[in-house]
Amino acid sequence: MQKTLGRNTALFYGEYMTQHSAVVAQMRQLIQLLAQHNHAYYVMDQPTIEDSEYDQLFHQLKALEQQYSELIQPDSPINKVGGKPLSKFENITHAVPMLSLGNVFNQEDLFAFARRIEERLPNQKIEYDVELKFDGLAISLWYENGILVRGVTRGDGETGEDITQNVKTIRNLPKVLSSEKGAIPELLEVRGEVLMPKSGFDKLNAENEAKGDKTFANPRNAAAGSLRQLDPNIAASRPLAFYAYGIAQCVPHHGQTTMSASLEWLTQFGFAVGERHFVCESIQDVQKAYEQINEERPNLSVEIDGMVIKVNDLNQQQKLGFLSREPRWATAYKFPAVAALTTVENIDWQVGRTGTLTPVARLNPVAVGGVTVSNVTLHNIGEIHRLDVRVGDVVSVYRSGDVIPKVEKVWPEFRPVDTVEVHLPESCPVCSSPVVMPEGEALARCSGGLYCAAQRIEAIRHFVSRKAMDIEGLGDRWAESLLHLNLLKDVADIYHLHEHREKLLTIEKMGEKSVQNLIDSIENSKKTSFASFIFALGIRGVGETTARMLANTFQTLEALRAADLEALKKTPDVGDITAEWIIDFFQAPHNLEVVDRLIAAGIHWDAPVAPTRQPLNGESWVVTGTLSSMGRDEATQLLQTLGARVSGSVSSKTKCVVAGEKAGSKLEKAEKLGVPVLNEEQFIALMKEHGQIEG
Repeated sequence: MQKTLGRNTALFYGEYMTQHSAVVAQMRQLIQLLAQHNHAYYVMDQPTIEDSEYDQLFHQLKALEQQYSELIQPDSPINKVGGKPLSKFENITHAVPMLSLGNVFNQEDLFAFARRIEERLPNQKIEYDVELKFDGLAISLWYENGILVRGVTRGDGETGEDITQNVKTIRNLPKVLSSEKGAIPELLEVRGEVLMPKSGFDKLNAENEAKGDKTFANPRNAAAGSLRQLDPNIAASRPLAFYAYGIAQCVPHHGQTTMSASLEWLTQFGFAVGERHFVCESIQDVQKAYEQINEERPNLSVEIDGMVIKVNDLNQQQKLGFLSREPRWATAYKFPAVAALTTVENIDWQVGRTGTLTPVARLNPVAVGGVTVSNVTLHNIGEIHRLDVRVGDVVSVYRSGDVIPKVEKVWPEFRPVDTVEVHLPESCPVCSSPVVMPEGEALARCSGGLYCAAQRIEAIRHFVSRKAMDIEGLGDRWAESLLHLNLLKDVADIYHLHEHREKLLTIEKMGEKSVQNLIDSIENSKKTSFASFIFALGIRGVGETTARMLANTFQTLEALRAADLEALKKTPDVGDITAEWIIDFFQAPHNLEVVDRLIAAGIHWDAPVAPTRQPLNGESWVVTGTLSSMGRDEATQLLQTLGARVSGSVSSKTKCVVAGEKAGSKLEKAEKLGVPVLNEEQFIALMKEHGQIEG
């Protein structure tokens, strides 16, 4: 019996130790991550993750410590504020520590915060001061006899850095205190936040971008980076602002009895406070104020990430006291997270109307910014590889601009051991055509452009357009109706619609005359040009000009279909990537099937003009300004008939520019580069000379 008990105890002890080892390992991992991000945030002022991500990691560790209090690690950051201060500024010890705030994230947490206060202050009326929670850099300002003598960063809460010279450059911050309402204190220590207002941030980034300098990710980084400059002139050039949120010391005492009154008292000396401020008589009113500001948030002049809730009465604050790292009488009520952690359950590939393959991550549903997110685009295979995201990964999901969900970060620390790298599918998930992605391109595409069901409507829209087959009457609405009736599976079916006259008549607003007009338009489109037909096929990268060059070079459809990569590359206006796209198109069996059906339906064209008869063959021309005798499109067509490439921009390779009235920057650039310029009269004369316009 005793041996059995001993064996059972040993087994239990073994399981206990195994479980606790796993918990300790998890704690160590979280401590390491938090230390890393604490250093980036507090010391370098270069945050690498969102506050909401940090909060989630922090609360994971806190929950573990609450459940396994006997396993709390000695270097846990739960009861610490920040990291070590930078060494490049003089270190200053705070006379009154700059503690952090606890967080609440929903109404339930907020009401729990209020209950704890009520339990410590029984039968007392409790009023709440509600302020904006600035997303900036916390600092402390010392005034001696009304003169600003020191500005110090928060640092690790105990020790900060002396940034006095930079602080003195902040325009809205009083350097000397004066007031008509009362005496100036001998000593005043004001706590507040340095921010960069939204308008100043946008202007700074625009100016830096124009100069080719570094732009900032957000206003907080911009503000922190400005205050970290050793040269005060740089800080002076930045649009910084200071907003006070409290008094740490005042000698003699300021005489105010509430938080709200003390902030009002600071304004007499010229200190700015938050543009919105509430005094609430109940925690329910606090919730209403929070909801109101969350709605008004986009219209505020500064970035905020929540509200700060404080017991308003200063005596009650004193009675409530402090925990190790935060006051009991205040908390930060964060807005719904802009980032949240969740798991990737699967990655699917969707095919767009132009054939682009887009990977979509299926997520374990998670609340982000007040919205439940379960699907998020991964954009392309390049983005998948950049993130190295895999099925089973823990990821950070953001709502970009508070609207579009986006995966911004993968946490390899939490990756299961059996995950596999994601690869591009070899065939289209809709039509099974080969998937292609030319070298140097980011987007993969289905090669079955004429056949793929996902691309059907886009293929039809392009095929019937004016510069392609020019089929009047087959707009989007009717095309969708025909698709719905299964009369159009691909563009070749257009030339069989006359066989379905009775069905066509059942479509709303398709009377006898409309149907006949459509059938006539389809019949008339059969006589076209080789260039228009090539353009109509919708080959990636083949625009109107490129189609004309291909028609001129290869002359027949058979020659174009059989062309190899080198022959295509030698064609004017065909680059390496476009050449690959053409090859991919004509190597897709589904596309060839549709092309053959189009030719069998009776589409035909005259032989193109031989290249030797095209005096402007391969030359690059630009048309700019307003022509009185014709539109720019007509002038472009005349030039293309003579073999010219018509470009939208002027370069050293431009052969000639046709300049009409009010020709602007393109004419100036042509003159600067020494490119020949023809006015309208000269252009018309040239066209008459080549027989394009009757004399």
